[in-house]
This record gives sequence, C-alpha cells and structure tokens, in this order.
Amino acid sequence: MSRIFLFMGIQGAGKGTQAARLAEALHIPQISTGNIFRAVIKQASPLGEELRSILNAGLLVPDELTSKMVEDRIAQPDAQNGFILDGYPRTQTQSEHLDAMLDERNAQIEHVFFFDLPEEEAVARLEPRRVCSVNESHIYHLVHNPPKQPGICDIDGAPLKQRDDDKPEAIKKRVSEYLEQTIPLIEIYDKRNIVHRLAATRGIDEVTQDMMQIAKL
Repeated sequence: MSRIFLFMGIQGAGKGTQAARLAEALHIPQISTGNIFRAVIKQASPLGEELRSILNAGLLVPDELTSKMVEDRIAQPDAQNGFILDGYPRTQTQSEHLDAMLDERNAQIEHVFFFDLPEEEAVARLEPRRVCSVNESHIYHLVHNPPKQPGICDIDGAPLKQRDDDKPEAIKKRVSEYLEQTIPLIEIYDKRNIVHRLAATRGIDEVTQDMMQIAKL
C-alpha cells in the first residue's frame, strides 16, 4: 500500500526538515514543488524558460502547470510505494488535481500534517536563512545554525546566499498568499478526518516525535 502524506503550513514552519525525517524513516521521496521548479528551471527546455519568466515576474505558477510537474514526479519509480508532498497542493484547484491523480493509482492521502506557526514567527525565522550557492539543500540560519565561517558553506566551501523568496518583502507576499489560498484547504481535509495539527513553535525533535507517533513509526 502506498503511504501518502501532505505537509502543510506557513513558510518557515519546518515542513522541509520534518518531511526529510519522515522520508528517511519510510524510504519514500520528499517531493517539494520548490525543488521541482528549481530543477526544471535548470533544464534548457521551453518549459524551463516558461517557468523562469513566470517566477522572475513575481507571479504564481498556474495550477495546471504545477500539477503537471507534480504528476510527472510522482509517476517516477521511487514514488510507487508512497511519497510526501511538501508545499503542494496550495489551492483548491490543485487539491482537486491531486485527488484525480491519486484516483488513477487507486491511492489516497493517509495523513495531512499541518505545522502551525504564527505569521510574525515565520518572518523572523526565514529572513536570516541562507543557502549554499552550489547546493541549496545545504541550509543555514544566521541565528540558530550559522556556518563555521561567516558567509561560507561548511560542506563545500562555496559562498552562501539569501534566496530571493527569503527576503522580507517576498516573505510577506508569500504569507499573504498562503493565508488566502491554502488555509481553506485545511477545512477540506478536516472533513476527511485526516488532519493533524502540530505546534511548530516547539523544538524540532519534539515535533518529530509527535509526527512519528501519528505515522505509527
């Protein structure tokens, strides 16, 4: 049986960290729309060019395009026993697309983890975040997890950078869009009795313990 999880919550709530831990425990992929977008943009393809122009203009990627990229990703061999969706769906239309995808594979969402974090805390957490300019999976926080050498990645010695979407004006825009579009999705999944609310203001390990318990690990 495929084990399928949705991770929802405001940016900075720790979804990525927790998703990586659950993915490792279950040997299933963590699928982030952000990572999908970045991978597509690196390709020398018409789709990559289209996506780059949309994001450079500060626009939201259309639901149809986002869903098509997610559908392609979950069709890959490593996702056949399940997967964790981190950051998708973000809108009701995307939720409907996901239901259709899962119906086709006779699967359903097992749990929705909602990482609850106040808006002001999200901004405070994200603004000091820095990533490696060579590998963005190497993530630092200037307050809570600084690099050993200021401005330099501990792992490969490359300069650190602040992602455009971690700058204060971009964070506030993303938070506003999130509150408007994504919060109503919680109500949809609440009706299916699959939502678990986890207070993201707590320590990382404490949140992980609750999550693993719910996932029966």
